[in-house]
Amino acid sequence: MMQFAYSRQDIKTWEQRWFSQQNSSFALMQQVAWTLHKELLELFKDQNKEKFKIALCCGQGNNAGDGYLVAVYLKRAGFLVDIYAAELGQSLDLAKARQCAENDQINIISGFDFKLEYDCYVDALFGIGLDRQLNEYWQNIIHNINSRVGIKITIDIPSGLNADTGRALPCAIKADYCFTVLGLKIGLLTGQAQEYTGQIKLLDLIPIDSGLIPLAYISPTHIKLNKRKAYGHKGDYGHVVIVGGHEQMGGAVIMAAEAASCAGAAKVTVVCHAKHHVAILSRSPNLMLRDIDRMTISDIQELLQQIDAVCIGMGLGRDQWAEQHFTHWFAELNRSSVDVVYDADALWFLAKYPSQLKIKSYATPHPGEAATLLQQSVATVESDRVAAIKKLQQNYGGQWVLKGSGSLILQEQLWVCRAGNPGMATGGMGDILAGMIAGLKAQMGEQIALHQIVTLHALAGDALAQYGMRGMRAQKMIETIYDVVNLE
Repeated sequence: MMQFAYSRQDIKTWEQRWFSQQNSSFALMQQVAWTLHKELLELFKDQNKEKFKIALCCGQGNNAGDGYLVAVYLKRAGFLVDIYAAELGQSLDLAKARQCAENDQINIISGFDFKLEYDCYVDALFGIGLDRQLNEYWQNIIHNINSRVGIKITIDIPSGLNADTGRALPCAIKADYCFTVLGLKIGLLTGQAQEYTGQIKLLDLIPIDSGLIPLAYISPTHIKLNKRKAYGHKGDYGHVVIVGGHEQMGGAVIMAAEAASCAGAAKVTVVCHAKHHVAILSRSPNLMLRDIDRMTISDIQELLQQIDAVCIGMGLGRDQWAEQHFTHWFAELNRSSVDVVYDADALWFLAKYPSQLKIKSYATPHPGEAATLLQQSVATVESDRVAAIKKLQQNYGGQWVLKGSGSLILQEQLWVCRAGNPGMATGGMGDILAGMIAGLKAQMGEQIALHQIVTLHALAGDALAQYGMRGMRAQKMIETIYDVVNLE
């Protein structure tokens, strides 16, 4: 089933449409709290209710109202519950929820000076509306909660995390479990979010209406590629060209070429400095080679008539030699009919010589490369990754991958990849992705989407991480790529 992500404003206006149909806002608050308490009962089912102690941390908005009511239902279920509360806000629903807690004689403590060590801390400090830097008072509260040993549960979104950008403001609750309400917020899925969200579960409590338009689609993790025909031959499964490999940088083109090959491309040609040819053949004798320095414009044109996809930029360098080769290749690539992947140094030259890319172009920057392309700081890019990738496509055309935690993919629509892991933050992973895109596009063309390839790459990384994240090496991805492209 397809999943979607929304902006906080989309969620708020959807909620208001629901209330305008004479649905009660307090009843929805009760529904949120009742559903969440049932989830927590399942989570805590092996705990001794008489000894299991829970602290509800409530702020000043409706998110806090959810917290008060969760406390009521958990106490009725037999748990020892205390509420730590900020000064009461202006919401009538919040006041009613607090009254419910008082009626059930729950201990409500002003402030957040914890009197006990609790087994669980439930975060109901801020909701999705937070978009300002937290002051020192609230930062200290969040740091205090994070320092506690017990399980951390957050209602809707970890307090301190921006619901649209996934950016901490400047700190946030580090949850073990996040029960998000109504719809997935884009800020739970990209940027810094993974550091804070823990396991995410959606509480989808009201029907989606026609006015709710997704900001992004979640890329499915079950991807089954079409079976090969029994009578197929190597001419049916694509020819990829890898362009790069400066005299001093040969490893990147080898990894990209092997990734294209292991993703199923029938033929792969590496066009690079001749110095690397012996090393490439000794490692992968299935690869074909061309000397980049001996190729004329007419040679490039002739080759492009015979192939299906190119990826360019891996280990190309940024000196005059590299600039000359990029300029020659780019002019021909951008008017050819082949699929083209731009990565690494090709993106650096694209920033230097801005051009509109054809639609069958796939650019794969990490945040630093995106910052160069947009003439911004890395911090600015990471502060709003959705805005950054949209600006990249607006400025340059083509299709884009903004790599990183919660990689974003912009085709006709925006997609989010939820697979992948921190161990993939190592040199060469981008070269592997570029080779996979070229290899799968060469075989399948429009039958496979860019977001699916990014997800397959992330799944290969997750398979590799089963042996540990620290010290993962990109070249080991070759084995797991073979596995994920052959999943049934």
